[in-house]
Amino acid sequence: MAKLDAEGEQLRVGVFVCQCGHNIAGTVDCEAVAKFSETLDDVVAVFNNKYTCSEPGQLEVKNAIDEHNLNRVVIASCSPRMHEPTFRATLAGADLNPYLLEMANLREHCSWVHMGEPEMATDKAKDLVKMAVARARSLEAQDEMIVPITQKALIIGGGIAGIQSALDLADAGYKVCLVEKEPSIGGIMAAIDKTYPTMDCSI
Repeated sequence: MAKLDAEGEQLRVGVFVCQCGHNIAGTVDCEAVAKFSETLDDVVAVFNNKYTCSEPGQLEVKNAIDEHNLNRVVIASCSPRMHEPTFRATLAGADLNPYLLEMANLREHCSWVHMGEPEMATDKAKDLVKMAVARARSLEAQDEMIVPITQKALIIGGGIAGIQSALDLADAGYKVCLVEKEPSIGGIMAAIDKTYPTMDCSI
């Protein structure tokens, strides 16, 4: 069933299944996952490629956004922690809001943990893509904000960790307020005479 986004546009989702060399394709049947993706609501284009994060792979994403008028993108590949900034930049380079991206982690969450079970890994990969597409259908464009901050920090506790944190932040240019409930700073270390292995004074 076709769905409209917040601007009243019909959703047009593109799915890019990445083989990641043998990291994903060595366990998951990527072709089967791609064919399954074609059956999902609002998916209008599906691609199965070897390395989506490579320059040719990113170019394919950009070209597909333009050619198929995509307004949501799902990348089924590796960890978002590794390549989400890469693909957000790819969307921005294609004049699509970078927050209209969703990633499905087929590598760490699927192929690497189910290496001996290719059939089950493929079924799980289909589920991960299905969930990613469902979430992508609900995404809305976002604008990044620049928020001014006060260059000031509050450290609660004047033990060794608090003292070191205050020094590090002060060295970084922050004004620091160090709060300690006891009459003096130093915490437990202040009650110790010498420290191992140097036997220096603890303070």
